[in-house]
Amino acid sequence: MADLSIKDIAEIAGVGVSTVSRVLNDHPDVGGKTREKVLEIIEEYNYIPNNSARNLKRSSTNNIGVLVKGIHNPFFSQMIKAVEEEINKKDYSMILHYNEKNSNDIEVAIELIKEKRLKGLICLGGDFDDLENNQLLNLKTPIVLTSINITEEVNKDVFSSVIIENEIAAFEAVDYLCKLGHEKIGLISTGEGDKNVGRLRQEGYKKALKANGIEYNEELISFAHYTFKSGYESMSRLLDKGLGITAVFVTSDIMAIGASKAILSRGLRIPEDISIVGFDGIEYSEYFHPSITTVKQPIEEMGRKSAEILFHLIEDKKEQQHIVFKTELLKRESCKKLK
Repeated sequence: MADLSIKDIAEIAGVGVSTVSRVLNDHPDVGGKTREKVLEIIEEYNYIPNNSARNLKRSSTNNIGVLVKGIHNPFFSQMIKAVEEEINKKDYSMILHYNEKNSNDIEVAIELIKEKRLKGLICLGGDFDDLENNQLLNLKTPIVLTSINITEEVNKDVFSSVIIENEIAAFEAVDYLCKLGHEKIGLISTGEGDKNVGRLRQEGYKKALKANGIEYNEELISFAHYTFKSGYESMSRLLDKGLGITAVFVTSDIMAIGASKAILSRGLRIPEDISIVGFDGIEYSEYFHPSITTVKQPIEEMGRKSAEILFHLIEDKKEQQHIVFKTELLKRESCKKLK
């Protein structure tokens, strides 16, 4: 059945048009089972809850969506700029949408595709491990997941991706600290609960310690979110424990800058008292004093490649691509070799 109206949805669900309308407008006076049934039918038929849905479905757009996880991390700012430049070259329009921390990334992506009639979608960050194959197949809209590590259980024939080897990059960063003679190395991470990059970077930390004969100690771990403030607070908690940390690996530059501020505010020096390594390679890390050693991601190249892959899928219907970029450890002023 094509181009369903709200009346069609009501007939399929066996309810009145007013009931469907109340479900679409999230009115509380609809029973749980009825609401669930109507929503299932809306999802099954990809119904667009809009008065002009019929016209919207027939009309074509040149809209490309860019869905960004969170609004605080400037890591994505550079990437968005590169993506936008490529979209403009193709005479398409970019629709930028920021997803809040607690919103379901998959649901937000699907809703964005439907409402904006997107020709394609690039997702920057987020959790898509629960993605079901039929969710994308039913939409028939190309999607590129960037800076998102998907588990092997998800069928990679239904999306493209642009990533780095997070675990390897984290291993190299912590191994560098170990080779400088550090043994009590703290970790500030988004944690294993972060199914995406946080878990992988924490695993790289663990493996680097093991490779250097250093015992993993959970007391040296502190969790944070991707903000300056959270990095500051997380480092403060580590310092309060008085464990004699001589170095800390932080899984994003934003958190690393906050952590550095916490160290300096205690009257400690970087790197004389505590060495610090961040992750991402954003510009802020270079101009902080002292400049922060960091794992540099090729941010702009990843953005351009994401757009390039998406347009190949839109225009030529080529097979999905999964690109892995290399990282580089930028050694700056924030690390010291122990005697």
